[in-house]
Amino acid sequence: MLRSSNPVLGKRLEATGEVTSRKATLLGTSNKAAMLLAMVVATAGISWHQFYQDPASAMGLTLLGAIGGLVAVLVLINKPQWAGVLAPVYALLEGLVVGSVSAMYEQKYGGLVFNAVGLTFATMAVMLLAYSTGVLRATPGLVRGVVVATAGVAVYYIIAMVLGMFHVEAPLIGSHSLAGIGFSFFVTGLAAFNLIIDFAQIEASVNEGQPEYMEWYGAFGLVVTLIWMYMEMLRLLSKFRD
Repeated sequence: MLRSSNPVLGKRLEATGEVTSRKATLLGTSNKAAMLLAMVVATAGISWHQFYQDPASAMGLTLLGAIGGLVAVLVLINKPQWAGVLAPVYALLEGLVVGSVSAMYEQKYGGLVFNAVGLTFATMAVMLLAYSTGVLRATPGLVRGVVVATAGVAVYYIIAMVLGMFHVEAPLIGSHSLAGIGFSFFVTGLAAFNLIIDFAQIEASVNEGQPEYMEWYGAFGLVVTLIWMYMEMLRLLSKFRD
């Protein structure tokens, strides 16, 4: 079974001996992903509005969403059976982060959010088409490459966060130079290739006849990747604007 570089879908689920007649389906996973995205948009609208009314309180909502979302991810990695409850909780909390961050970019670069949303969903559609037609498959080599690259980017981002505490800006992430643009383009593309692996992971779960709660779990993993890709798209487009 494939291991996704998305930590949500990458955990190997062992057989539990659970007896159930209701199995995960691709349609069910798609419907639940749509519901989770709608929840993200709903709470994003709240923090977006709050940002323009009171930026300080909006930052409080952002912090709440970031911490709560991280806790939900860490719990669900080890407790996929709870996905039916925690996946919506994650979506609602992470929407607070998406809304305020989007408002900050929109305030500085008018029209940027609309373009980022459009490019994010267009990229997902292209990757889904490439996967469904067999143009791109989650081969062992692709999986290894994406896992290593994603881990490297994650470590670099953690280092950048630590440096930021000492008011030191890490190169590339916030740089609007050609190198900075290239880095953001690479990370955005990396997020897109995570989608290919996640599609394969969800398909494998369906083919293995895993329980129905895996629909929520798979949808949760897709939303995690889409939010990451959207955030990177915002950063990339802002660099092009500058």
